[in-house]
Amino acid sequence: QVQVKESGGGSVQAGESLTLSCASSIYVYSGYCMGWFRQAPGKEREGVAVIDSDGRTTYAVAVKGRFTISKDDSKNTVTLQMNSLKPEDTATYYCAAGIDPFSTTCPDSLLTGGMDHWGKGTLVTVSS
Repeated sequence: QVQVKESGGGSVQAGESLTLSCASSIYVYSGYCMGWFRQAPGKEREGVAVIDSDGRTTYAVAVKGRFTISKDDSKNTVTLQMNSLKPEDTATYYCAAGIDPFSTTCPDSLLTGGMDHWGKGTLVTVSS
């Protein structure tokens, strides 16, 4: 069973930064996709950013230029650096991981949420 566990999150003021980290055992696979999704109260879950095993990234329009996803293969972790946070970024953020043997499905996963394994989520609150 692949493990996915988030850390980080919390409450900040608008304009500030926050970093989320995710540890996963998906790294045992040669091809994978990892990403961050979020769900605000009363809204559907949406993709934030994904990264594949080759390091290629895809971002949602709403966060492009403000958020950066990266991975550290030596630590089996993926990090989401969130800068210039806005109140509309308030949500529960979920880390997810999926097997992507040929490194072809990761970008689509941002929209479909088609990941195999999910963390329990971490709350990010941005106040104005």
